[in-house]
Amino acid sequence: MEYRPSLKELLFQLEEKLLKPEIRTSKDELTNLLADSFFEFGSSGKVLYKNESIGEMSLGIVRMKMSDFEIHPLSEGIVLTTYRIYNEINKQYSLRSSIWKLNDGRWKMHFHQGTRVTSSL
Repeated sequence: MEYRPSLKELLFQLEEKLLKPEIRTSKDELTNLLADSFFEFGSSGKVLYKNESIGEMSLGIVRMKMSDFEIHPLSEGIVLTTYRIYNEINKQYSLRSSIWKLNDGRWKMHFHQGTRVTSSL
């Protein structure tokens, strides 16, 4: 019998994928993971829209550790993920949330927000 990850495992893997340098710098990979209507409120305070900047998306190289990952189903096929990130480069913590939507059998991120916090909480 083929192993199928749980929804939580699958969304964790997709979120983790978006932290990898080879994904963050690949227009094709970002196109596959992010919905056409995707936008982000970054921890830097910048607002990023996929349709305006995917060609020159500068997500940057990061070394981040994810923890406290949870999923919160909002409806059939729509899930909010929440987690904590530690950025090993700038030694900063942030709280993260994303909205994922299942469309044609594929999960795509529609929204993401990163909020810096002053301590590890």
